[in-house]
Amino acid sequence: MSLPGLTIIGESINDSVPSTHKLYEANDIAGLKELAKSQDLGGAAYIDVNVGKRPPEFLAEMVRHVQSVTAKPLSIDTPDPAMAEAALKAYDLSRAGGQIPVLNSISPLRLEMFDLLKIVRFKPILLVSERNEGGRGLPNHTAAEEFETAKQMLAEAKKHGIPVEDCIIDPAISPIGADSEGHLKRVVGTMELIHADPAFKGVHMSVGLSNFTVMLPPKRGDGSPTKGPLESAFLMMAMPLGLDHIIGSTKRKYEKLTEDHPAMRCLRDCLKLEGFDSIMRVQEYYA
Repeated sequence: MSLPGLTIIGESINDSVPSTHKLYEANDIAGLKELAKSQDLGGAAYIDVNVGKRPPEFLAEMVRHVQSVTAKPLSIDTPDPAMAEAALKAYDLSRAGGQIPVLNSISPLRLEMFDLLKIVRFKPILLVSERNEGGRGLPNHTAAEEFETAKQMLAEAKKHGIPVEDCIIDPAISPIGADSEGHLKRVVGTMELIHADPAFKGVHMSVGLSNFTVMLPPKRGDGSPTKGPLESAFLMMAMPLGLDHIIGSTKRKYEKLTEDHPAMRCLRDCLKLEGFDSIMRVQEYYA
């Protein structure tokens, strides 16, 4: 279930998901196709395809297999330029009704991936969680640092002829259950800066939302779910700031929460707290 204005990139065909990894290891193509179909029917606007560290031709074959059972455009998910090239060459625009794919993702250390536009036009997910300093990747720890990287990446995309409306910025969400370093503040702060800057008008923003609750138990002490409400609470905070895409689950119930919902109160508190106090607040939420 999706909130109005939220575009879901279906996350399930990803080698890092244990059940999907088993399908890959068993070469269960039929099972992988079923995953694609179920996400299509579940409301995904894009189907993410990530085969992990396998040969480029394997990713290309997966693109063909997935496109044989869905007309939804794909998100090609790999940090490897050779794999991305093979996948984009395999991508059939006509199967997707002319809709271009997403390329997940381009970082400041992988700018050569923009050259793949010669194969097919795509919407890039621009990672802004790291910066390039003298050829070395250094993590961005603050919203101001991510904002500077976002400006550089947007300029690079424009230089390659990609309109701002086709760019998707990812500030890299982190698990809230282990957030002693203020990552939630960083992500929300980055989105605030981007949302307030007219130069970014029309840009999209996305996060891998399941990463937010990856370390949490599925139920609270009273038996109510933890993950869905916390993810929905994050969306309630982030969507007014321009977040309009997620790499997420079509099975999760993303819903509008009231301001006094326990998950909303928890995240508001986490934005104010420092260090392990934030972690303790999350533990209090699900205790």
